[in-house]
Amino acid sequence: MQVTIIGGGSYQWSPKLITDLLAVAPLADMHLVLEDIDPAPLVKMEAYARLANEKMGTKMTVETTTDQRRAVDGADFVIVTISTGGFESMGIDIDIPARYGIRQSVGDSVGPGGISRSLRNIPILVSIGRDMEQGCPDAWMLNITNPMTCLTRSVCRETTIKTVGLCHEVGHFCMDLAIAFGRPHTAVRPTVVGVNHFPVITVLDIDGADGFAMLHDMLDELGGLEALRPGPDRTEAEPYSRADFAQRHALKLTMLERYGALPGAGDRHVAEFIPSALTEESGWGETWGFELTPMSRRLEHQDEFIAEVDAVLAGTAEMQTWDSGEIVAPVIDSLLTGTPRELPVNLPNKGQCPDLPDDVVVESICVVDGDGMRGRDAAHAPAAITEWVRRQVAVQELTVEAAVSGDRRIALQAFALDPLAGRGDLRVSEQMADELLAATARWLPQFPPAPSSSAPFGSAPSRRASSAAPGTSS
Repeated sequence: MQVTIIGGGSYQWSPKLITDLLAVAPLADMHLVLEDIDPAPLVKMEAYARLANEKMGTKMTVETTTDQRRAVDGADFVIVTISTGGFESMGIDIDIPARYGIRQSVGDSVGPGGISRSLRNIPILVSIGRDMEQGCPDAWMLNITNPMTCLTRSVCRETTIKTVGLCHEVGHFCMDLAIAFGRPHTAVRPTVVGVNHFPVITVLDIDGADGFAMLHDMLDELGGLEALRPGPDRTEAEPYSRADFAQRHALKLTMLERYGALPGAGDRHVAEFIPSALTEESGWGETWGFELTPMSRRLEHQDEFIAEVDAVLAGTAEMQTWDSGEIVAPVIDSLLTGTPRELPVNLPNKGQCPDLPDDVVVESICVVDGDGMRGRDAAHAPAAITEWVRRQVAVQELTVEAAVSGDRRIALQAFALDPLAGRGDLRVSEQMADELLAATARWLPQFPPAPSSSAPFGSAPSRRASSAAPGTSS
């Protein structure tokens, strides 16, 4: 059994993926291929994999390569965690919109940062899919790179490869719910429709009870939504208490009160789908209880990931060999062993979200087993929330078409339609989009130069940046 990680030099993802995979019985003697365009982090990741193999008593073999096509040859599963342009391009995605008055809490899924990141990553994901068509046509691509919806959609649309997007947000929220109500994680059973980072929970069963009613009662006990607002008079809640839970999820709980459903992702992701939550009046999210994530913080996190790997290899820290909570390994286990699981995954719409177009990629609870993956439910979100999702789906479809075709006009249409990127004067939003395209031109070889611009669109296009930079943001 061969598992390939494209972006295998990722300090954020490869360590946890390696130990998770080795815990899956059919993978105990797998052949692991770690691919990255930068050979430097691969040295450490190979050493980490060999150490994990020793500690976990498995019989894995490992190789590394900088050749993408060679990496996928003969693979059974290809996991993708890359970041085209790395931290340099991510900084552009954050800084340029900020000069136009658009602050992004994450900037990797929707809004100007999400569109810009999609345009860079989509051609790479499609190229991986094309290589898989030649080298492992029956393999699954498991994508954990953001923007998850657009990237997964592009591979499903442009190639014949079985592709799924896997995100931990719904699982983390359900774990939070379980802790808040003192129930086991398995007792939380949501029904989900929507797209990645805006997966709308329409029905919530908690140990046989109505989870929405339980959340309403919680809010009443805490003093209502106003009691969740940060302020000098608010007492900091005990970690993992119900008050702590409510304060960290204030935006979602407000949506539950107003609309009768709530997204199942972190509030900092959800806010970018609802621009009225990211305004100067809200302190750019501060009154909702979350903060913006500046590039300096992301760089600090990266330093921490590197330090953790170095410490494990030096023998000064214990290697984490317990379940990380990511769903890559459980999905592979179900596909290989036939063990049925119900998991939140991103797949083409085949009726899971009947209010959205067929074939667009949606996030829902699906059954995963030896026969593959299929939607468990056909559910409807409240009308107003459905319209928000529809608009984002339209933006995502335009973004995929722009990235694949290299049509600059379609890219500008995507920026204009996006609720966060397109707010304000049309000419100003187009100017911002032009500036983003120009500043990231070396990663966008599919786009011609702007007619009225001297931006260096033809300069030294790079295939992608080293995956030593994280492939996704959590």
